[in-house]
Amino acid sequence: MSSLERTPPYLQVVATLKAKIVSGELSHGDALPSVRDLAAQYSISTATAQKVHRTLKAEGLAEARPGASTTVSTRRTLHRTAADRLEAALATGRIYADGEYAVITNADLTVPPEWVADLLGVEDQGPALRRQRVTHNADGEPVSASTSWFSADLAETVPALLLKERIIGGTPSAIEAVTGRRAVASEEASTSAAATQEHAELLGVVADSPVLLSRNVYVDAQGDTIEVGESVAPAGRWRVHRS
Repeated sequence: MSSLERTPPYLQVVATLKAKIVSGELSHGDALPSVRDLAAQYSISTATAQKVHRTLKAEGLAEARPGASTTVSTRRTLHRTAADRLEAALATGRIYADGEYAVITNADLTVPPEWVADLLGVEDQGPALRRQRVTHNADGEPVSASTSWFSADLAETVPALLLKERIIGGTPSAIEAVTGRRAVASEEASTSAAATQEHAELLGVVADSPVLLSRNVYVDAQGDTIEVGESVAPAGRWRVHRS
């Protein structure tokens, strides 16, 4: 018996809807299928369909208003991971969900931290290309602050990386368009931490309040590193894992 077959039917439907929410196929404010429609579409009982709605609401991914349909709710609750953004870029050509936007705060060549240098193969205190940004939701609230690192030679081959302008399709798409190297997989590690003063200023939170720190790596089909990233996001935002 496969793991999917062992998963309760309501969780299978929840996983399907979560994937659509994370990818942006279902955006904030979109109506979810009604209980009756869910039951018909997925061949489940109305009681099971009601459980799907309850689960999404409990996880902060949906909200119900009296006399209205249940709608998607993501602006203050959903944290899109590096894997989510890569998947969106590969599938849709856009790395940001509807309403999201990034403000590029820095783009330069500088000496990277040791862990970044190791992953990029930078030697002898050599430089790497750095892009820093703050991503905002449709309400203008900061949802994450992140830094992406690349090999310094991309400064000449992909000069857009050194411009303080948004790349709508994301950095992986920009690199692929010029070099042919396609990011096909990502690895991400996260931990909780206390917000530094810099984090507090970027995210509009209180210093020492809890935040989520993440580090990620994008690799090509040969397993070579294309991009190394680090990000910080406020607490209280759900990460959705798909398997």
